[in-house]
Amino acid sequence: MGSLVSISVRKNYLIFLNISFLLVACVFLIINSYSSEFLVSSNFQGLRDSSQQGCKGFHKLDDYKAKCLYLKSHNSCVSQGCIDYLYLFYCKLGSFPILGYSLLFLWLLVLFYLLGDTASEYFCASLESLSRLLKLSPTIAGVTLLSLGNGAPDFFSSFVSFMGDGTSDVGLNTVIGGASFVTCVVVGIISISRSKRKVRVNKSAFIRDVCFLLLVIVFLLVILIQGEIDLWGAIGFSSMYVVYVIVVFVYTSHFHWKNGGEGSERDGNSSNGSDLTIPILGNLEKGEIEEEGDVEDGSEVEVKKSCFCLRQSSFCGKLFRILEMPLYLPRRLTIPVICEEKWSKPYAVASVTLAPLLLSAVWYPYDEIGSFNSSLEVFGIGLLIGTAFGVLVFFTTENSSPPNKCIFLWLAGGFLMSVTWSYIIAHELVGLLVSLGYMCGINPSILGLTILAWGNSIGDLVTNLTMALNGGEEGTQVAISGCYAGPIFSTLFGLGLSLVGSSWSKYPSSIVIPKDPYLLETLGFLAAGLVWALVVLPIRGMRLDGVLGGGLLVVYIVSLCLRLIQTQWPLQLLHIHT
Repeated sequence: MGSLVSISVRKNYLIFLNISFLLVACVFLIINSYSSEFLVSSNFQGLRDSSQQGCKGFHKLDDYKAKCLYLKSHNSCVSQGCIDYLYLFYCKLGSFPILGYSLLFLWLLVLFYLLGDTASEYFCASLESLSRLLKLSPTIAGVTLLSLGNGAPDFFSSFVSFMGDGTSDVGLNTVIGGASFVTCVVVGIISISRSKRKVRVNKSAFIRDVCFLLLVIVFLLVILIQGEIDLWGAIGFSSMYVVYVIVVFVYTSHFHWKNGGEGSERDGNSSNGSDLTIPILGNLEKGEIEEEGDVEDGSEVEVKKSCFCLRQSSFCGKLFRILEMPLYLPRRLTIPVICEEKWSKPYAVASVTLAPLLLSAVWYPYDEIGSFNSSLEVFGIGLLIGTAFGVLVFFTTENSSPPNKCIFLWLAGGFLMSVTWSYIIAHELVGLLVSLGYMCGINPSILGLTILAWGNSIGDLVTNLTMALNGGEEGTQVAISGCYAGPIFSTLFGLGLSLVGSSWSKYPSSIVIPKDPYLLETLGFLAAGLVWALVVLPIRGMRLDGVLGGGLLVVYIVSLCLRLIQTQWPLQLLHIHT
């Protein structure tokens, strides 16, 4: 019954998100259909003052009308996102701020869900299938493809932040904030929850991961102090992850030879953080409810009271499916999926047909003024390629089972489209958070350190804690190893590739890293949490207990509170003086 209740709660949460999406979309359409200001706003594109950098004068304005006029006459304050949230909030919903905040909050929840669910259900599934197809060992798959799947939200958020204009500090704070949250909060909660069991963790694997993460922090500290980095330096920083993969491979190979194999292979698997078969936000497929259809009558009646429509009736089943469609259908129609459980020939034909059109829409520079003919050419090529793929798939696949030929091409297509969707969602999410920072008078870097980092790390908290509580001593070992292997990947691969992409666009010049003494302080607290774990755990016999967990939570809370006070207090003083 507990499993069924959990499924019903997740189901209701998913339906709430879909209804929220429909509500936000309807309000947005109604506002633009009843107002001509949107068209007037677009006509200001040529009149906006391009000499202004940033929105330094925006916070000095008091009422929403002045801020709306400022937005119309200046460059956009936020470079990310398809929607101008500041213009929508102040020029469309300025008279109803509570409604505006409510809609943006619901949209924020939807974007967080979409980013996590896309990584879990599509991105991770493609990577897992690719690792099996390429016959990678569990160790190598764990620290490469599977870690990429677990760290996808952090990777895309930081990449979008660095490729945007003036938001690189958001990307830095997101990566460091996520690493602090996972290594302090997640490890702390796991340690406290398993303290009564007196679970031991593998000492050599723990020291290996923590020491390497400390080494990564030292290199990142050097980059931040130097204040700039060129292309070769960025490539060198990101290449440290190759060194980590080699270290893990040598370590597991050594213990495999020493112990005869089995235990070391399990430890090798722990480096991947968490199995990608565990979805980030829980598997919400339709079959989950049906599998629980044979529960006892008494339990079923009790569950029905908590979920108004859990009955296995055709009407409720159709209603659930309809309500799930808004967030499910666009991705399903554009991401090729060939796994046995989700195979559908109509969806397969639609996905290979529409995927090139979506790529054309993303590739075409919508923010630049171009001719109608050029845009028509781009979408025409996409439509031609999509139609050719659709016809080919229609005549070469069966209704009953997925194809068994050209599997790599199918998986590569699913990987590419899941990356595309993750990039689109992360682009919108960063734009919304930066806009909320302007609306609430909060430094956007704080939102990256907290809201964005928490949202990206919630999957690590859920999966690692569940694995530790239900997987016994081995599950706890996997969870703890994942709490350190994940930040290594996010920092070296996610942040590293973001630096490579930014420096590539500026080559041969170096890119400037924004000076932020508070960021160095946060990095110092992250190192302090790692040193605390590195000292306390061996002293206490490698047993997870409240001393380790409590200390880590205190480090994180002190770091967060100090950062909030130092960052927000000057802004409040500036607002009072102005």
